[in-house]
Amino acid sequence: MFTPDPDRFLADLHHLRSFGASGVGKGVVRPAFSPEDIAARDWLATRMEEAGLTPHVDPAGNLFGLGDGPGLLLGSHSDTQPEGGWLDGALGVIAALEVVRAAREAGRTDLSVVSFQDEEGRFGVTTGSALWSGAITLDQADPLTDRDGLSFGAARTALGDRPGDWIDPARFTGFLEMHIEQGPVLDRSGDRIAVVTDIVGIRDMRITLSGEQNHAGTTPMALRRDAFQGLAEIATRLDTRLAGIAGAATVWTIGHVALHPNTSSIVPGKAVFSMQWRDGDTDRLDAMERAIRETVTEIAAARDLGAAFGPMRGIDPVAMDPGLRAGLEAAAATLSPGAWRKLPSGALHDAANLAARMPAAMLFVPSIGGISHAFAEDTDEADLTLGLKVLAHAVAQRNG
Repeated sequence: MFTPDPDRFLADLHHLRSFGASGVGKGVVRPAFSPEDIAARDWLATRMEEAGLTPHVDPAGNLFGLGDGPGLLLGSHSDTQPEGGWLDGALGVIAALEVVRAAREAGRTDLSVVSFQDEEGRFGVTTGSALWSGAITLDQADPLTDRDGLSFGAARTALGDRPGDWIDPARFTGFLEMHIEQGPVLDRSGDRIAVVTDIVGIRDMRITLSGEQNHAGTTPMALRRDAFQGLAEIATRLDTRLAGIAGAATVWTIGHVALHPNTSSIVPGKAVFSMQWRDGDTDRLDAMERAIRETVTEIAAARDLGAAFGPMRGIDPVAMDPGLRAGLEAAAATLSPGAWRKLPSGALHDAANLAARMPAAMLFVPSIGGISHAFAEDTDEADLTLGLKVLAHAVAQRNG
C-alpha cells in the first residue's frame, strides 16, 4: 500500500492554475499550444522529473512522465477551453502525478503519468489522445484549424525541439482518468464519487452557408440572400427535428458562429457555424447526422444559399473496462460507503480514445452547481482529496 499526500496534491493543483489564470475567480485560459499551455507543460515535466519519472513529449505535444513499466498509465489533459475552469483535465493530471509519486516513494516504480494535448478541441476532437491511440494520423491532424484559421501543424511548431518519438501504447497495461463530473448529478444527489460506466459518442462538424453580401439599407428584404437568416432558420428547425430523434440524454449545440463581413450595415454574405451532437447510441448519432444534412440542404435551397459541410469528426460511444471499473468501485465502496454511484459520462474524455488500445476506466468527483467549461467551475477540496484517495486505493490494489 501507499498513501498520497493531499496537501502536496492541492498545492500542485493550485500552482498549475497560475498558468493562464484569468483573474476571474479560479478561471483559467490555457488553450492548447498557447504560451501558457507550453509553460504549464514545462513545469509539469519538471515535477515529473523530480518524482523520478522520465519526461517525454511526443510529436502531438502529449507529455508523458514515464515509469519503469509495464504498468498503468494515469492522467488526463492540462489544456483548457477558451474560458475554462481550473479543474477540467488538470485535476486528472495532478491526481495522477501525486498517486504515482506516492507509489514511487513506497518502492513501486511501474506507473506512468500523461497530460494529453488539445483534449478541449481547439483543433479537433481530443486531438492529442486521438493521435497517440491511432484514431487519426498527423497528416490528417495537421490541416485542422482553430476558429481563427491557425492549423494544428502550425501550432505545434511552438514546441520547438521538445518532441521526441511516439511512445508505444503496448508499454501500458491500462489507463485510469480522474475527472470532475462536469454535470449536476453528484452535486444534486449528495454522492461524492462516481465510477463511469461508459462515455458518450460525439460528432462535430463545421457548416458554411454562402449568400450575397449587400447593403443593409438598400437591399429589399425579399431580394436578400442573407446567410445569417438561413442559419437562424436552421437552428430553429433543427431543435424540432432532432427532438423527434433524441433519447433522454441526447444533446446538440451550435456553439460557434462567424459571420462575414460581420458588421451592422451589411447583409451577411457568409455564415460559418459549428454543429455538435452527442449520444450514447451510434445509430442515433447517424440518424441525427442525416437530419442535420437534410435540414441544412433544404433551407439553403429555399433561401438560395450555398451550403458546404466540413469534415465530420468524432468518437463512437465506448464502455469502460469491467476489471478496472471493479477496482474503482471497490475503492469507492471502501472510502465513500453509501455516497458513491455508477454514472455514464455525457462529456467526452481522452479515456474514450485509449479504450481502443487498452483497458480504460474513469472516476468522477462532484462539480459544484454542475458547472464546467466556465470560470465558475469548482469542486470542494474535501471531494478532490477523497477522489485522490479512491484513485490511489484502486491503483494500490492492482498489480501491473
